[in-house]
Amino acid sequence: MVRRFFHNKTAVVTVTFLLLVALMGVLAPVLAPHDPYETDILNKFSGFSLEYPLGTDNLGRCMLSRMIYGIRPTLGLSLLTMLGTIGIGTLMGLLAGYFRGIPEELIMRTVDVMLSFPSQIMVFAVVALLGVNVQNVILANIFIKWAWYARMIRTGVMQYRDRNFIQFSRCIGTPERFILFRHLVPSIAADLVVLASLDVGWAIINISTLSFLGLGVQAPVPEWGAMLNEAKNVLTSNPVQMLAPGIAIVLVVSAFNLMGDALRDVLDPKEAEG
Repeated sequence: MVRRFFHNKTAVVTVTFLLLVALMGVLAPVLAPHDPYETDILNKFSGFSLEYPLGTDNLGRCMLSRMIYGIRPTLGLSLLTMLGTIGIGTLMGLLAGYFRGIPEELIMRTVDVMLSFPSQIMVFAVVALLGVNVQNVILANIFIKWAWYARMIRTGVMQYRDRNFIQFSRCIGTPERFILFRHLVPSIAADLVVLASLDVGWAIINISTLSFLGLGVQAPVPEWGAMLNEAKNVLTSNPVQMLAPGIAIVLVVSAFNLMGDALRDVLDPKEAEG
C-alpha cells in the first residue's frame, strides 16, 4: 500500500500540501510577521509590500498574519466536526448493519427523517435554537451529517456481516463487541478513510459559510469565512481583501477532495484499474 501511495502523484502532492498547511497553522506564532489582531487605521488597505506581503485589511491588520492564524480555526474546527460525525455515524452504521430487526429499523428510520430535510436549513435551525457560537455550529454539523455516514457505513457492514470469518467468530462464541470492532471496523477502514477525507472539505465549506453569514466564528478571530464576511463590507472599495481567504478555501477544499479520490485508488487498486 505504501508503494501504491508513492506511485500515486495526486495522493503525494495533496497530502504534502495539506500537511504543509497544517504545519503553518501550528507554527503560526513563528511564521506570522505581525500580530493578527493589531490594528492600524492609518495604514488600512495597504498594498502588497515586503512588510505586508498580502496587504492590510479595512482595519490595517496584516492579511498574511490573519491568513496564517486562520488555518487553526478553519482546519481545526473542520477536523473536529469530521471526527464527531464519523464517530457517531460509524457506531450507528455498525449497529444498523450488523443487528437486524428493531435496532436497524429504529436507526434507519431516524436516518431517513434526518436526510429528508435540506442540510443547510437544518443547520440554521439548530444554530438558531442553541445560539450563535462555534460550539453550536460544530454540534449542528455533527447532528446533520452523522445520518449520511450511518447509511454509507451500514451498506459496507452488510457486505461483510455474512462472510465466513464473521460466521466462524459467531460459531465459536466470540462476543459481539469483539466482532464489531476487531473484525468489521478493520474491514471497512479503507472506506472510512476515504469518506473522512472527502468530508473535511464539506466541513470547511459549511463552517466558512456559517462564519461568512455571521453564525460561526465571530470577529475579530481570524478565520477564513469570517474574513470573507469582513471583506464583503468593503467589496466595492477594496475587492482584493476577499482574494486571499477565498482562494485559500478553494485550494484546501479542492486538495481534500482530490486526496479522497486518490486515497480511494490507493486503498482499492481494483477500482483504479477499472
